[in-house]
Amino acid sequence: MEKEVSLKEPKEIVELSYLYDFYGALLKEKHRLIFEDYILNDFSLSEIAEERQMTRQGVYDVVRRCRIKLREYEERLQLVYKFRQTREKLEQIETIARAGGDKEAAQVIARLAEEIYDMI
Repeated sequence: MEKEVSLKEPKEIVELSYLYDFYGALLKEKHRLIFEDYILNDFSLSEIAEERQMTRQGVYDVVRRCRIKLREYEERLQLVYKFRQTREKLEQIETIARAGGDKEAAQVIARLAEEIYDMI
């Protein structure tokens, strides 16, 4: 069993933000709002609990369940993984285009890559 990472570690926040961007709409609205407040808006568990008239433990449990659910979605759908792989391949294409001698072709490739970035 993998060790649970603190919810407030920067790497964990970035990862959860990516997962939320892709799968947040699949969470229940109440859970989504609590998760947003804690992860994206950097509110404390106590602040959220007070605002929502819940216990601090209740808020923590919702955030933890959301984290588990988001990871399950990614495990099944792999959208974040595919997004990262696509972005990496585009960066490689741009690097190769810049290394070539044809500046006009490199500009066209860079423009097309930008359009693809915007789409994903």
